[in-house]
Amino acid sequence: MAEETLRRKREAVITINTAWCKGCVICVELCPERVLVMESGKAKVADLEKCTVCGLCELRCPDFAITVVDKNKTEKAGE
Repeated sequence: MAEETLRRKREAVITINTAWCKGCVICVELCPERVLVMESGKAKVADLEKCTVCGLCELRCPDFAITVVDKNKTEKAGE
């Protein structure tokens, strides 16, 4: 069962609190999969399917405006 979990595609849920985002671009530049873009001076999710749930954007956001959740882990915990 553990092998199946590792092979299953991760399903990310990325939340960006635009009120907290100052538009520093750190998250966009650090994302290895180019999931985020800047739009109107704020970070925005451009391609969620590419997200590997690495969490770099959340970790490095100086404004704590981003949260990244692996939906599969959340569902498993709720079982």
